Amino acid sequence: MSEQKTVRLPDPASVETVLAALQPQSADAELAQALNKAFPGFAFTVARIDDPYWCNPHAVVAADGTRLGDHRAWVERALADVGGDLTAFWNGHRESGEKFTEWRGTSAFAFAPTGPGVADFVQLSLGREIEFLVGPVVDRDYRPNSADHLFEPTWVTRESAVAARQLAGPVYRLRGRTGGGIVHMRSFLARRARIEREQREATRPELESRVIHEVGSDGTRDTAFLDANPDWFDFFPRENRFFADWARSSAASVRIFDHWAFDIHDFEGPGQKREIGFIPRPLKTPAERLLAHEDVSVHRLMERTEAIETEIGLPFAWFFLMTHGHWVDPDVGDAIADGLRAGRVRLADRDATVLLAWADRKYLF
Repeated sequence: MSEQKTVRLPDPASVETVLAALQPQSADAELAQALNKAFPGFAFTVARIDDPYWCNPHAVVAADGTRLGDHRAWVERALADVGGDLTAFWNGHRESGEKFTEWRGTSAFAFAPTGPGVADFVQLSLGREIEFLVGPVVDRDYRPNSADHLFEPTWVTRESAVAARQLAGPVYRLRGRTGGGIVHMRSFLARRARIEREQREATRPELESRVIHEVGSDGTRDTAFLDANPDWFDFFPRENRFFADWARSSAASVRIFDHWAFDIHDFEGPGQKREIGFIPRPLKTPAERLLAHEDVSVHRLMERTEAIETEIGLPFAWFFLMTHGHWVDPDVGDAIADGLRAGRVRLADRDATVLLAWADRKYLF
């Protein structure tokens, strides 16, 4: 994005207008181009993640293909026609050939840089969805035991996308209604750190009076909570650490959004407590998980981490996969950190600094 031009940040209404104008047959190829045209000064790229989800039934189709309307409204109307009699409803529709449709999707993300920093980018969280004809409106073998049962079709075994009949799509929809649909990452991280600081500061009066009771061989000892946790109010959220570690590691040579997307949430939780954060999602994952075993030497682990870096095409890739906790076992990080301290293995100085800091104070997603 040019710093010399005044640019307009994407807003939900404008993004949804762009998405609605895409034609299904060309939506995948034209999404980035359409966003760039709608928001001059930005250069969007698009990444998709294979994480299938489906929405609740949304329409009913007759046996001849005629659309009968919204699924819930259709069920409620048909029940009303038989006076709410579930048996009559079931007998009237179990052999009718009527089926419901649903939208099935996968996640997609659009990114556009806004500056040179690691967090200088905009992220749009999207769903790429296709409408499928899924299954009969009632279980042909078992009478529903409540009206609610009709809205949750547990009798349907969802076929693969190859076997199910496609009716519409793909279409792209803006997701992340809990504050994560459109995010400028630098602003989000600043907000994340500020809210963490404010929430912790609000507990200061309580924590100043809190005492930890410890029982040892020499008797009972009381320690003030803040004496035992002197850096309590200097806490650095894991989201901010993830970006800071990227910026000071050898991964910094690559744009973070070329390898990671972020499932973001920002909403008022129970008791009006602000819930804010993200889960990082890798755009590319290794073919095999890396686990730590007692009979595997630290040198062998280093070989495996280097293989992951080559496979992913990113220096220090294994570390960030490790913070996610699934593809690389956190015990691998501990083992390599111990090897560094003992002088048995080596890492680039900047990566060693990041790993040792993580080993001293871990964060995981």
